[in-house]
Amino acid sequence: MTSPCEVHIYCQDEVKSRNIAKKILTMAKELEQKYNFYNPNSYLSVINQRKVEKLDAQTKDILTRSKLFYTKTSGVFDITMGTLSNARKLSTVDEIEKATKELKPFVGVEHFKIQRNKIYFDNPYTLIDLGGVVKEFAVDQAVKILKKEKIESALVNFGGDIYALGCKPSGEAFRVGIKNPLNPVEYLTHADITNQALTTSASYERNHQVENKNYSHIMSSSDLQQDIISTTVISSSTLESGIFSTSLMVCPSLKTNLKKILVGNHLKIIY
Repeated sequence: MTSPCEVHIYCQDEVKSRNIAKKILTMAKELEQKYNFYNPNSYLSVINQRKVEKLDAQTKDILTRSKLFYTKTSGVFDITMGTLSNARKLSTVDEIEKATKELKPFVGVEHFKIQRNKIYFDNPYTLIDLGGVVKEFAVDQAVKILKKEKIESALVNFGGDIYALGCKPSGEAFRVGIKNPLNPVEYLTHADITNQALTTSASYERNHQVENKNYSHIMSSSDLQQDIISTTVISSSTLESGIFSTSLMVCPSLKTNLKKILVGNHLKIIY
């Protein structure tokens, strides 16, 4: 998942706990391999190469839900931003901007449709990238495994995408720190969660610079709002929290009833 992942299971049976952990590890690795955008042999790449039309149930579910979240976020969260990925690999800003302009007309989930169990694209250029979905989806799947195994207390943390199942054995809620975006070894505040997901997106996470321009790992058809440098969202689903925390980085004014914590310039916290 390109980041440290951990699962804390509170259970009196060590053997049972280890077996559950193995199931979660196997599930996560399978998802990572299956939907790896950069592996030309992954199932997702085969779809992007137009070598397969028929979708399995899991992929159909993920793509259908992604289309729904595209609508819920007013088009901000878009899994077809991968269409611009090749442009980002170019060596000069002029080349990147020119290629981006040429590819932008093919960005948008309206460029593919799902009918029955098949996917159809309306052009050869649109690419699906599930990098903003798979890790969060994996956390939710891990929680399903834990619940099926009758675990009542656990914490799943895949690279900062977190779900707290139940409470700590002491009866207290799980406390999750919100990092200082300007100094990630410090914490600005915290949130107490029980049977909830918490995800944070921040401009410091992954960036690369070309000439004098900085490109964020959060790809969007519009520029990031520089007055917001970190967004945290709490909900009942890690996938939903992740999608909205990413979307709020691009559009802080996006309307949502979910609990959110925005960190602005000068570390001003906006609840």
